[in-house]
Amino acid sequence: MDGSLLQWLKAPALLRKLGRDQLERVAEELRADLIRFVSQTGGHFSSNLGTVELTVALHYVFNTPDDRLVWDVGHQTYAHKMLTGRFDQMSTLRQKSGLSGFPKRDESVYDSFGTAHSSTSISAALGMALGAKQMGSQRRCVAIIGDGALTAGMAYEALNNAGASDCNLLVILNDNDMSISPPVGALNNYLKQLMGGRFYANAKELGKNILKNAPPLFALAKHLEQQTQELINHNTIFEKMGFEYTGPIDGHDLAALIDTLGDVKERKGPQFMHVVTKKGKGYLKAEIDPIAYHGPSKFDPLIGVLPAKPSKPTYTQIFGKWLCDMASHDPRLVAITPAMREGSGLVQYSQIFPDRYFDVGIAEQHAVTFAAGLACEGLKPVVAIYSTFLQRGYDQLIHDVALQNLPVLFALDRAGIVGPDGPTHAGLYDIAFTRCIPNMSIICPSDESECRRLLSSGYLHNGPVTVRYPRGSGIEAVVEDTLDPLPWGKAALRQSGSELALLAFGQLLQPALIIGKKLGLTVVDMRWAKPLDLQMISELAKTHKGFVTLEDGSKAGGAGSAVLEACQQMNLKLDTLILGFGDEFTEHGDHAELLNYYQLDAEGIEAKITLRWPELLAKGPLKNRLAA
Repeated sequence: MDGSLLQWLKAPALLRKLGRDQLERVAEELRADLIRFVSQTGGHFSSNLGTVELTVALHYVFNTPDDRLVWDVGHQTYAHKMLTGRFDQMSTLRQKSGLSGFPKRDESVYDSFGTAHSSTSISAALGMALGAKQMGSQRRCVAIIGDGALTAGMAYEALNNAGASDCNLLVILNDNDMSISPPVGALNNYLKQLMGGRFYANAKELGKNILKNAPPLFALAKHLEQQTQELINHNTIFEKMGFEYTGPIDGHDLAALIDTLGDVKERKGPQFMHVVTKKGKGYLKAEIDPIAYHGPSKFDPLIGVLPAKPSKPTYTQIFGKWLCDMASHDPRLVAITPAMREGSGLVQYSQIFPDRYFDVGIAEQHAVTFAAGLACEGLKPVVAIYSTFLQRGYDQLIHDVALQNLPVLFALDRAGIVGPDGPTHAGLYDIAFTRCIPNMSIICPSDESECRRLLSSGYLHNGPVTVRYPRGSGIEAVVEDTLDPLPWGKAALRQSGSELALLAFGQLLQPALIIGKKLGLTVVDMRWAKPLDLQMISELAKTHKGFVTLEDGSKAGGAGSAVLEACQQMNLKLDTLILGFGDEFTEHGDHAELLNYYQLDAEGIEAKITLRWPELLAKGPLKNRLAA
């Protein structure tokens, strides 16, 4: 066949019409186009290059979409998208109104389950398998999970449940010896032991030929072989949980993958297949440094990802620098991350303070309760975690930390919308779901310098605190290296005006200042969503006709709701406009583009204010502004 196979392969059914000798060409085209598309749009890269052959084999052997494929996390599904009718849309990847960077049920019938958070695949696939059985269907259900994701407790809960069932579930472990951060824990060591047996077996025949003329060395090799066989033949942990184990299999050997999948497909009961892949496969720079190429922005494939040019520090970098400085000042400080060392800015800290650094793997529930235990012994734990991932440890936040009023600081990166990663990663709910918890305090820095000082405020507080800050950079090029805290629970009047007071929580202070200057309104940097500065609110109520609250989070239960509740308690009857994100999941796309779409940039906020208070247009700066 001339031309691109991928242009012709509009569905996996067509893939299954190809001869096996053509599949290597499909894999080569997929890898080349992955490099082409991701270099143009940015996105997850190393993980997708590592699963090309596995993706081809799965769609070749299984009758998708009737057979279900559930991809854990889902950041490795670009090849899957290209083989399932979305090749022509790949240039829109992670852009507004374009393809999602993750599986999405309303995007394609081949995306059987929406994923983006770790360790959900086995549970979902088990539900599908048992559901199919209930409905009398013979479809096969497959969960593809990475070795990093397998460290999470939820994966083991699902394995435990599945192993005791009689359903036809296949769990594929994609073992690439890497999550976003280097893999940790006993499971990783165990998988290395299994891998050792595979590598020795591959070398055995060659070793016999080389060593047969050297009896002492040959005897040593035989002894090592016996030890390896004892390891491989011994029941694996997965077999003890009720699965039939197959592997390890070379995840880049298409023939072996197809043969093994075809065999496993015909077996009854829970199956576990161990596949070994290499992240970044086929693009040398990504193979050498898969972490740097985990989720790059646009790049030139011939040059690779260039070092970032010096620019304004990101909030993540500011947190990392503060953490190192505070740890140097206070030996009680310990830092915890659930497998997000790079993403949360902990690389330098982990190098300087290795004995006070704990990467617990993808285990948010454990991270929170582990921090609580450390706090019980007089240490000062700082949990560095994305806002969207704190959701996964919510019960532990309430039961193990807040109920006991333990001094744990939660540094919530990626608060607010996060851009191309979309609704699965948006940090829109942490104010709402933490504000209702007794003993919890919530801090919302509006800029980089304030973030550093408010981290100190939260750290010095004798109780649980969240400090939420956005992805990327703010407005400041230089941040002072101070550890001085800001006064607890006190807002800051940033601009005096009349008629309306804009109460800004976090990064929306910047558009509030623009609007306040244009319209002659009061602007307050609230800093705390809990406790609120009630004195400030009470004083403003005496001289203003209304409040406008602004937050980069959910309006339902958020900071604006807190202001309304406070006004009701103080019997303050002011018209209040709450601005934030409504009762819908956000789109994915560029950060600034999304703020404009949801009317939370300066222009959109101004339009909502002038629409809400038309009676104010008869006088003062609002009238002058509109007349101009």
